[in-house]
Amino acid sequence: MRWLGCYRLGPLWLWKGLLVFVAIAFAGQLLGVIFNKSSVQPAARSLFSPDAQGPSLGSCRPHAHIMFLKTHKTASSTVLNMLYRFGEERDLRFALPLGYQLGYPLPFNAHRVKGYRGPRAVEFHIMGNHMRFNKPEVEKVMPADTFYFSIIRDPVALAESSFAYYKEVAPAFRKAKGLGDFADDPKKYYDARLRNNHYARNLLWFDFGMDHNANFSTGLARRGEAMVRRAFKLILVSEYFDQSMVLLRHALCWPLDAVVSFSLNARQQKPRGAGGMSESWVGKAAAAAASVGVRGGRSQAKAPPDLSLTEKQREKLREWNALDWHLYKAFNQTFWEEVHKFGRAQMDQEVALLRTRREVLARICLRDGGKPVEAHRIRDKAIRPFQSGLVKILGYELQPGLDNATKQVCLRMIRPEIQYKDVLDAKQFPRAQPVQAEKAQQAQGPVVAPGGAYVRQESSRTGERLAVGGGVARRGRTIEEGERDWDGSQLVRSNQTLLQGAGKERLR
Repeated sequence: MRWLGCYRLGPLWLWKGLLVFVAIAFAGQLLGVIFNKSSVQPAARSLFSPDAQGPSLGSCRPHAHIMFLKTHKTASSTVLNMLYRFGEERDLRFALPLGYQLGYPLPFNAHRVKGYRGPRAVEFHIMGNHMRFNKPEVEKVMPADTFYFSIIRDPVALAESSFAYYKEVAPAFRKAKGLGDFADDPKKYYDARLRNNHYARNLLWFDFGMDHNANFSTGLARRGEAMVRRAFKLILVSEYFDQSMVLLRHALCWPLDAVVSFSLNARQQKPRGAGGMSESWVGKAAAAAASVGVRGGRSQAKAPPDLSLTEKQREKLREWNALDWHLYKAFNQTFWEEVHKFGRAQMDQEVALLRTRREVLARICLRDGGKPVEAHRIRDKAIRPFQSGLVKILGYELQPGLDNATKQVCLRMIRPEIQYKDVLDAKQFPRAQPVQAEKAQQAQGPVVAPGGAYVRQESSRTGERLAVGGGVARRGRTIEEGERDWDGSQLVRSNQTLLQGAGKERLR
């Protein structure tokens, strides 16, 4: 019987071997699952890995000291988003404004930078909020090796966008029935003495810090052009945005994904004929969103401004903005000379790669394949763009179900400028407390956003609210004891919106 039991159950050594085998198999399966999970996770994040660096840039080192002159209505909000992303991901220090603009439209003063304590006392890496350029003051803030660049746009296209955004802000635009009406006789509506009329004439020239009301002469235009060439190492062109991003990437020695973007602060516009921005990726997306808005049955209180122009009226606008037109022609020529040096074939290849990356990112990051939507359709109120003037500013919705790492990267790409500034401000000045909003009846008034356009009242991500009183828009902030304003007056720490020196912030 003992022999029979051994026969049935098998030798003891066999059972021991079987148990060891089972244990090894189980351990191997468990380790396999662990390793398999660890190998799958990077795949979900491979979109943002070194695989997306783009073509080799050689042995150059990425620029970390950057000054971007954020000109108006030139796709500059999209460029600023790139700078914000690059700096935030690398914990760089931003030269942020006390409010949302660096003293604009007054010439820039170094004391408009939050945390500024004197020339080169603090290392700032990136400066890019709206300002009227004043290089001696900028040099007090930014290091000597700073890379300066800006972006320009055809003055006619710029005038169309400016008229749409600032019709309720600039008196010259407000009086005109439509842009064509203004173009027919600008002097009929324009008064250089009135505040905010700088939006109506030679806006680029003004943003670069020069007298936009000066009478045009070839000598003056060339001197202004020379000043810009001395101050800036690269001037991008809005109409050729993707080519501009390739040149910028190589100039800054940045990875490809750092310059891949979605269009931000874009206005809803009606589909147009061939040519212009409507044929670009941005224009087609905005036109698609416009058709959705019409079907949705939601309309604004006031009709959108009439931007239609005849060819003759376009030519009149170029004459009215002659200084800007000179800058555009000069730097557009320089831009294509740079493209020629870069190599047309290489440029075409890298532009195609950039556009492919944008499409991939849009499919993964954005709902509905990346189509811009009206702000009221965006479920997350924290990423709704502020609404400006008589036009609808479009935004994006994130794709649901993203893992945390992917979601954070995608969120940075679509976060509107004002909210992004608040996020960076809170990180850079963590001890600052949110300010209290002024009384509700004051907060219900119109608010001037970066650039001077009216926006509707909303809370920022940091709890800061836009406050309006005395007919002038102001931004609340907290201050430290003993801090002095740019004019030398001492500021008092309180839990209320700072009103000190409000008159000096008035727009001209």
